[in-house]
Amino acid sequence: MENYTGRRRKKGRQVIWIAAASVAAAVLLVVACDSRLVLRTYTVETEKLSGPVRLVVLTDLHSCRYGEDQQDLLGLVAGLSPQPDAVLLAGDIVDDELPEENAWTTIAGLAEAYPCFYVTGNHEWRGGEAERICVAMEDYGVTVLRGETVDLAAASQTIRICGIDDPDAGAEEQLAQVGEQVEAETFSVLLAHRPERIEEYLRYPFDLIVSGHAHGGQWRIPGLLNGLFAPNQGLFPQYAGGQYSFENATLIVSRGLARESTRIPRIFNRPEVVVVDLAPE
Repeated sequence: MENYTGRRRKKGRQVIWIAAASVAAAVLLVVACDSRLVLRTYTVETEKLSGPVRLVVLTDLHSCRYGEDQQDLLGLVAGLSPQPDAVLLAGDIVDDELPEENAWTTIAGLAEAYPCFYVTGNHEWRGGEAERICVAMEDYGVTVLRGETVDLAAASQTIRICGIDDPDAGAEEQLAQVGEQVEAETFSVLLAHRPERIEEYLRYPFDLIVSGHAHGGQWRIPGLLNGLFAPNQGLFPQYAGGQYSFENATLIVSRGLARESTRIPRIFNRPEVVVVDLAPE
């Protein structure tokens, strides 16, 4: 009788442990695969500015959907306080496979409210539609940067926005073109889709470099692994997402907004809107 009762108790405890482990695994899976938008803010201090400037960075949208009329995404940006002085679009906004409607709804909403600056990514070129997309961006009022620089007036001061096409455009000379227009006294931003080319960017005196492309390394383990795999960087990418400091420059890599466009789900890698606050030292 005692043996039978003991066995029942042992079996009951096993059932409880199995149930608890199953619940924990289910919760972990839900958290790991969470694809809701997250807002991530970085601060870059500089002696070249006398007042704060706020930039919003959006990359790798890949025509993905964010609510009806893209209001999850547009509403997040609109709800920022203070509002951004400009929006930087660092490539792969339009996907080469998904319908383009979500991308253009996003662009229309942003361009109506903020100065927007755009550079191409590899997917715009992969689909053979980059030239048309650049024209459409300009039609919406977006400034397209293809080896060009533009001075942005913000908070009674000027910052210089530079941009280059994705390397798939075959325009390698663009980086030198914009690099030669950087002035020591003016805070400069380079908008370039691919972070793995950072050593090339650092040949020129840009203060801030903004990229995407890496998709956060797709799978992450917070606190242990910043990314498992990224295009053109391979396994354990060095620049999967986040803020990276160099001697005279800062690189910020957005983990991007791609969701349903990716064949492999994002793990512990929520799509993000990046805010970069430039602050006087």
